[in-house]
Amino acid sequence: MKLIILDRDGVINHDSDEYIKSPEEWHPVDGSLDAISRLNRAGYKVIVATNQSGVGRGYFDIETLNKIHQKMHSALKEFGGRIDAIFFCPHKPDDNCDCRKPKPGLFNSISNRLSVDLNNIPVVGDSTRDLEAAKAVLASPVLVKTGKGIATFNHTGFDHSIPVFENLYEYVESLLE
Repeated sequence: MKLIILDRDGVINHDSDEYIKSPEEWHPVDGSLDAISRLNRAGYKVIVATNQSGVGRGYFDIETLNKIHQKMHSALKEFGGRIDAIFFCPHKPDDNCDCRKPKPGLFNSISNRLSVDLNNIPVVGDSTRDLEAAKAVLASPVLVKTGKGIATFNHTGFDHSIPVFENLYEYVESLLE
């Protein structure tokens, strides 16, 4: 099975320090929907793994999160693309759950649900949390410079062996060459 795991905020859609709290606040990063559609046409299952602590903080509820995701699905459909599954952590950082990235719980759930080993599976993110979670399950982390990506890249502890791309579209072009 060809599989790829994407973070949501900052990779597929623009991020906000104030959280994406409604469908109206969800706006795709240029090229991201086309990139996902290209992955689908190339036979990839596209999975999203996203921290959504806004739920735990009370900024929005699960119903609103589902509406945000429905907007994302509808926008992708216009490009002939789809996301096969969304795994999310609704907890706050101090809840000490196992599913909040950088912990590997979301990725372990993906592995168990799909009965697949995540070794060398590409995981595209824009934050250190995404990259650390990918490394924890022996997946292949990829950084994009959208969202928090530039700050992540410029951080003194950044692992420069991790491939870096301007955005999801550029990475997908490279992957599918």
